[in-house]
Amino acid sequence: MPAAPKIYIHSLLILGRVSNLPTVWSNCLAGWWLGGGGSILNLLTLCSSATALYIGGMFLNDAMDVDFDRVFRSERPIPSGKISLRHVWIWGLSLLVGGLGLLGFLGLPPVIFGLCTVASILFYDWIHKSTVLSPLIMAGCRFFLFLTAASVGNQGVSGIVVWSAVALASYIVGLSYLAKNESQPGPLRYWPCIALFVPLVLAWFINAGDYRRPSQIMILASALWIVQTLRIAFGKSSDRMGRAVSQLLAGIVIIDLLALAGGPPEVALVLVGLFLLSLLSQRFIPAT
Repeated sequence: MPAAPKIYIHSLLILGRVSNLPTVWSNCLAGWWLGGGGSILNLLTLCSSATALYIGGMFLNDAMDVDFDRVFRSERPIPSGKISLRHVWIWGLSLLVGGLGLLGFLGLPPVIFGLCTVASILFYDWIHKSTVLSPLIMAGCRFFLFLTAASVGNQGVSGIVVWSAVALASYIVGLSYLAKNESQPGPLRYWPCIALFVPLVLAWFINAGDYRRPSQIMILASALWIVQTLRIAFGKSSDRMGRAVSQLLAGIVIIDLLALAGGPPEVALVLVGLFLLSLLSQRFIPAT
């Protein structure tokens, strides 16, 4: 393949933050299972739609951030001239439309929740550099994606689904706070990081009976992962924030696994595989 196409494709992979796709698929799997599971074909269609929505949103994120990146992140694909701004807009909008189109094959509820997901994505891309509330908006993206996934299941959105989506959103708030500090450095406060532990607290109170022991194991594993990641974030290494955010992004899969404590072993194994895939893919494509 000629050098130019290689550079173009590599730029698309970087713009799409494709190393984070395993976390998107884990949201789909966890939400779908908690929503009652059902057709594997529907799950695959859901994952395809979520992939398109995520990558499209990431493309538009760079497209709308181009002025900021020209000043502070000139190595990004658009300001460095590796791909044109026009192409990024076309790719981003096409993927969002295509992702919503796929949801149309799954029924009206997934389309409605999918529209909420897209609205959150576009709102975040548009305003995230100018508001301190951007972590909440980013959390909304994953919250509605989780509900979209559950609405594809045989039982649809239930109370446990909503609580699990809230727990996931809380984790994303803490993660996004650290990610915001990565691109716009400033004093790093401890208290927003408390949001990372909300899923553990919810899991402790919600899971009982046969679910108690598996839940406790996952709570411990999640706590260890978050604590060791925060040690990196509050350390003194020059690349500490990038490393911490990347590890917390992979940790989204752990939060999904926590939501499924007591679930079938085969689903848990798939999630463990997605967690490892996320860490591995970050070696080749930056997560942020």
